Amino acid sequence: MNCRVVVEAAVPVYDVETEDEAVRISISKIGEMLNPDLNYVEINVADRGCSECGADLEPAFIAADEGLVALELEMKVFNIESEEHASRVARKEIGQLLSDIPLKVKEVEEIEEDLEEVDDEEGEVAGEAEAVEAGEEDSVDDEEIEDIGTEIEDVEDEDLPELDDIL
Repeated sequence: MNCRVVVEAAVPVYDVETEDEAVRISISKIGEMLNPDLNYVEINVADRGCSECGADLEPAFIAADEGLVALELEMKVFNIESEEHASRVARKEIGQLLSDIPLKVKEVEEIEEDLEEVDDEEGEVAGEAEAVEAGEEDSVDDEEIEDIGTEIEDVEDEDLPELDDIL
């Protein structure tokens, strides 16, 4: 089973004057913390609403030039047992790099997609996984192996002095 997991993060930012500035800084901050280890995690601005009236709210709250920004971190988790397992994997992967950022799993959705129809960022990995499943690993045929072995033997014979010459 494969799942798409959305994790909400509350990102603190300092020395900001506007909501837009806070959002830009928080996205940059999270991007730096996640890359290069988790460059496949998508960072989006969270949609927030009032719990009482349902009105849309800004994703950032600013007070005394400090802000708190709600971001959504989305990742795909492959080969998991259940949706709960997917949420634990996502929280662990993201939480290890964002140790001081509060996280909450917002959504877990099972996805069904062919390995060939994966985003460009993940295409190479998915293509390799498909080749391995089909038994088509980056294999080298026997003739190429023999050619490489012959080349190595030729190099060894030419470059190494004879034992009698050394003694």
